[in-house]
Amino acid sequence: MAIPLSDLQALLESENFSEQIRGLNQLRTLDSITAFPLLKPLINHANARIRYAAVSQLDPVGQANLAEALVLLRDRLFNDPEIDVQSAAADVIGGLKLTEAYPDLQQAYEQTSEWLLQMSIVATLGEMGDARGFDLLQVALRSDNSLIRTAAISALGELGQPEALPLLTPLVTDEDWQVRYRLALALGQLGGAEARPVLEQLAQDATEQVASTAQQALSQLG
Repeated sequence: MAIPLSDLQALLESENFSEQIRGLNQLRTLDSITAFPLLKPLINHANARIRYAAVSQLDPVGQANLAEALVLLRDRLFNDPEIDVQSAAADVIGGLKLTEAYPDLQQAYEQTSEWLLQMSIVATLGEMGDARGFDLLQVALRSDNSLIRTAAISALGELGQPEALPLLTPLVTDEDWQVRYRLALALGQLGGAEARPVLEQLAQDATEQVASTAQQALSQLG
């Protein structure tokens, strides 16, 4: 049974952390139009855990007002003091497909030295599906951080641009099996004649997860 809105409002406005979290969880049962105005005040809450939970819930609640959601997310992306809240904002921008925020994501990636935020931005570029992200993903692919590199491989696969193949194929001999695994997945998404010989090599990989993923991708190529 749904909680009465007056009771939910009381939970969200409570000074008790547990009650506010309970209220945020209850918000998930509401439609986006009803939930959005209740969620908005918590985006700038003093408690970072509340802000993180509220920002994360903007996908999908932000669908109720994408223009206003974008304003809120841009503000948290650049101004929140907590890196995980900034990262959540980047994640949600991708989830809501707010392609007009691409310049903001690029700026944030170039300005930060925080790997968590960079990785979130890279992952969200794939989810957004905006072709403008290709150049930034090339940069991410050369990162010294293996998590950012693997996220970039996945994002390039999601973008589905054949131009990614020459960038990805040299990774077939990467020493990190997780890189090779993500490569097999990405090549399966990209497809095409150029992907086949690389997938055939990955299908013989010593790591079972890599080999089986490549074999499945080959079967789908026909």
